[in-house]
Parts: sequence; C-alpha cells; structure tokens
Amino acid sequence: MAAEIHSRPQSSRPVLLSKIEGHQDAVTAALLIPKEDGVITASEDSVNICLLYCLSSRGKDALSGPAKSILEHKVTTKHCSFRLCLHRTIRVWLKRDSGQYWPSIYHTMASPCSTMAYHHDSRRIFVGQDNGAIMEFHVSEDFNKMNFIKTYPAHQNRVSAIIFSLAAEWVISTGHDKCVSWMCTRSGNMLGRHFFASWASCLQYDLDTQHAFVGDYSGQITLLKLEQNACSVITTLKGHEGSIACLWWDPIQRLLFSGASDNSIIMWDIGGRKGRTLLLQGHHDRVQSLCYLQLARQLVSCSSDGGIAVWNMDVSREEAPQWLESDSCQKCEQPFFWNIKQMWDTKTLGLRQHHCRKCGKAVCGRCSSKRSSYPVMGFEFQVRVCDSCYDSIKDEDRTSLATFHEGKHNISHMSMDIARGLMVTCGTDRVVKVSWPVSISFEIEPSSSCEWISGHSGNHCHSPLLSRINCLPTHSPNMGYDSGGGLQPGNGILSTLMLKLSDVCSTLHTHSDLLKQNPSCSSTATVM
Repeated sequence: MAAEIHSRPQSSRPVLLSKIEGHQDAVTAALLIPKEDGVITASEDSVNICLLYCLSSRGKDALSGPAKSILEHKVTTKHCSFRLCLHRTIRVWLKRDSGQYWPSIYHTMASPCSTMAYHHDSRRIFVGQDNGAIMEFHVSEDFNKMNFIKTYPAHQNRVSAIIFSLAAEWVISTGHDKCVSWMCTRSGNMLGRHFFASWASCLQYDLDTQHAFVGDYSGQITLLKLEQNACSVITTLKGHEGSIACLWWDPIQRLLFSGASDNSIIMWDIGGRKGRTLLLQGHHDRVQSLCYLQLARQLVSCSSDGGIAVWNMDVSREEAPQWLESDSCQKCEQPFFWNIKQMWDTKTLGLRQHHCRKCGKAVCGRCSSKRSSYPVMGFEFQVRVCDSCYDSIKDEDRTSLATFHEGKHNISHMSMDIARGLMVTCGTDRVVKVSWPVSISFEIEPSSSCEWISGHSGNHCHSPLLSRINCLPTHSPNMGYDSGGGLQPGNGILSTLMLKLSDVCSTLHTHSDLLKQNPSCSSTATVM
C-alpha cells in the first residue's frame, strides 16, 4: 500500500538557548552535563594532510594515487613525505560569562566515535568507537581535564549503544557485530555476550532488576536477564516494520518506548503484564531519539528530518487494532484480486486490499475513500478509514494530543536534562543546539488548590503541574502517598517536589501585594 505524506497538525519552534558551532564534521553524540552549564560532544572532524620535509628522496617515490597528486601539487621542487590525520574528537564545552560555549577539553581519538555515555556522579565518560572498542575517561571536578582510564575490547564492529551501571560496575553495550556484551569495569574482563540474528542498534537497562532491552535492525526488541556470567532471554517484542533506532525505559511506570525507521513509536506496557501497546504516528522520517518525562507524563521524540514532537501521555488512549485478513472486502464483499474462485463465480475483477486504521477490517478502495486523523489511537495525521468509522469520528476526536516543533536541522541524536527541562540535539550539519522545548508557567490567581501547600489564604499558585502529580499511580513505591491514595508529607520524590513548589508559592504570595499595587507588573513567572 502506498504511503501518504501529510503535513503536521501544528508547527512551532522550541526556544533556542544556545548554538554550539566549531565541529568540522558530523556530531555523533551530545550530552548535557547535569547541574552544570556544559555539553559533551563526540564528532568525526575533517581530514588534515600535513606536509613534512625530509632528506630522503624515496619518500616521494613511495607515494601513489591521490596522495602523490596532492603532494606534487603542493611541493614541486623538494622531496617530502606526508602524514594523514583524522581528527575524531571528544570535547567538553562550558558556558562562559559571555553566554557562549567554549571547549575546555579537546581530546582526539584514533577511531571514529559512534556513541557515548556519561555518568555524572562518578564523572566517567565511556566512548564507543567504530573499531568495536570502548574507551573510559575520568573528568576532573572543574571539567578542564580528562584522564584516560582503560580500553574495553567489547565488540568486533561499530559500537551502537553504551550504558554504565555503577552499582554492578558493569559497562553494557551493543554493536554491529550482532551482540550485546557486558564487561567488568574493575578488571576490564568480559563477563558475557549474547548474539542476535541482526545488528543490535540500541539498548536500555533496568538497574534494579538487571534486565536489558535490546533493539535490532530486524525490528525486534529482545528482553534479557543479565547475570554475572550468563543471560537468559525473557521475551521478544515484535511490532515495528523497520529497524529499531531508539529505546527509552521508564522504571517507575515500567513502560518501554521504541522508535523505528518506520517513522512510528510504540509504547509497551511491561508493568501491566497484559500485552498492552500504544501506537504513536506523527513523524515523517526515522525516529532517532526518545525521552519520557515521568512527572509531566510527556514523551519527547525527534526524527532525522528535524521534527520534534511532545506527546501527551496523560490521556486515555486506545490501542490500534490488529489488521484482519480476508479474501473479500469486509464491507461490500467484493473479491480481492487473489480470490480467483469468487472472481470467476461473480464474473468480476478483483480489487486491491486496504485496511481501516480504526477498526482494522480489510476493505476495498471504494469502501475506504475517506481520510481522518484519530489522535486518541496515535494517528496525528490523516490516515485511511472505512466510511462507517469516518462517520463515527466526532470533531472533538480529531483534537491533537501532541505538539510538533521544527528543530531546523537534521537530528541524529537527542538527550535531555529532565531536572532543568533542557534538550540538546545534534546531527550531520555539525551544529549542536541547546533548546528549551517545554515551559511550566505559574500564574497568580485566587484558588484553593494550593492552600494546603503554601499555608496562605490569599492568592495562590495555580499550576498544571499539580494535576500531573495527582495523576501519579497510587501503587508507586516511595512516592509520598498514604494508604488512601492521597499525598502525605515524608520522604520521597513527591515530598521534595512539594517543598519546592511550596517555596515558589510562598514567594509569589509575598509579592502578591506588590502586584496589586502595581498592575503594570507581569503576574506570570516561568520556572526554568
């Protein structure tokens, strides 16, 4: 069935905070440094040819092909030799007082860098390379020096993903040698490997249960239980029609998100244990990166054409139906072109088979001539639906449940600092962009929703974030809930967040009288 291209329902630009330029070639990875105004990048820069004079006449005669023509073009009267330099760099960029990012660390590598992982608590950087090796570095406290620790011979081909577990002292990685490996960072020894039928492209890992999710180029996701010297296959998830490009695991709600080259995203409800999956279709190119904001119940996704989508996952969504198979249209009962017997009996030509995206029935083109978006099922642009399903879709059912932005450059990698709400993207255009995709606004207005937090009875802070917090599942451990499902003071993530919100509310209440006396002042504060 031919693909149909439609425009995105919404288009706007995220807030661009900084742009890092200076790379000479594609940037393969970019990571934000938590609690610091810094970015770590890995890139493969341009080729430099260095001409070195020498005394021997055999240096020039030993050259052939393009190298000899370049050398003869540069130097015609003296004998010389040359050295070919490929600058594959790891750089640490820090934001200066001028507001610009400048490299504080510039480290060259012998092989192209394919992926990178950074552990902030231990300040350790793990860099995967095209030759299959993983190099470990330690960054100084002021981020002005980087020391080499060791090299891990993890793979025989390009490293595609790396995850470091500090508790287990493991570095887990996948590669184009069709395997996932885990190595001990203390000894540098290989602990185990597991091979797949195709290239392993992406990886996620649950630190508590030691389960690994591995996506591959066949479109499958394999769930593995890793042990000290062995592993066991738990299950295989199948649903994508293209290679898996990225994964994101949320250990709180136990949700797995996968993006693939078929331009779609699937949410796998692992914790529900009912096989529930949700399909999200809003990109028009390969989905390259994912990040789930657990408190806000939002999924951020990026595609290689520069599209950035923010999906609202705090709504009730429907599962896309399985496509049914039939020898004739399940609406008008006309035969499809392979149903020779019915074509002969009815003396009619066979029709082409299509499928309704809402009910999944096999229909002909005449019974599915209409198109409609259906965001509650994940279809943010118009797709084929049968005539009866089209009539059943109301106007409010077509309301978009995602916002779409243009990154203004092709995106090959994206990472986020969830605590600060910052996003960094990079691609083959050699530019790294630090953006602020989503803002949380607090407006001062009379309300009783925050009275128990701030302890004041006047104007209060009314925030959409509070409704997000109240929607958190009551069964989540150590999240600040009492036995009745309500919030209670104590230890946990929510308690800390409530205290921070209480400080904001108190501050806004303190200045509320000033705002009343001076109406020209803005009454909206933005928390960055």
